[in-house]
Amino acid sequence: MTVRFQVTIDCNDPALLVRFWADALGYKIQPPPEGFETWVDFYRGIGVPEEELEEDIGPDRLVDPGGQGPRFWFQKVPERKTVVKNRLHLDLFVSGGRQTSIEQRRASVDAEAERLVAAGATRLRVLDAEGIDHYGVVMQDPEGNEFCLV
Repeated sequence: MTVRFQVTIDCNDPALLVRFWADALGYKIQPPPEGFETWVDFYRGIGVPEEELEEDIGPDRLVDPGGQGPRFWFQKVPERKTVVKNRLHLDLFVSGGRQTSIEQRRASVDAEAERLVAAGATRLRVLDAEGIDHYGVVMQDPEGNEFCLV
């Protein structure tokens, strides 16, 4: 039996990361349930106590438009990301895979890296080594969360 799950990313600015990751993943912003103008209204409507509700921070959830991938929730937290390597990260498969030549994979990864830098990401380092049929780029999203383009 499989278990449904969502990916939760702690952050300071959910709306910023929702826009970035929607672009990076091709996901769409998940609106509040029907009949509710905001997610805060929804939580209020199901009885969450006022002291547990934060102000409406805008969009904070993404869903796969094809219904296959996990939902992402960008949870607002007060602390900033610490400067250590993530223990969990996303690999975005943008190269075309091993059936594609290493030259084409490199071009595809570099093009996506440049596109995401323009969207607010930071390019950290290249993953390649002499004699190994692999190429990737380690990136950070606008709040410093690492991910890889492979």
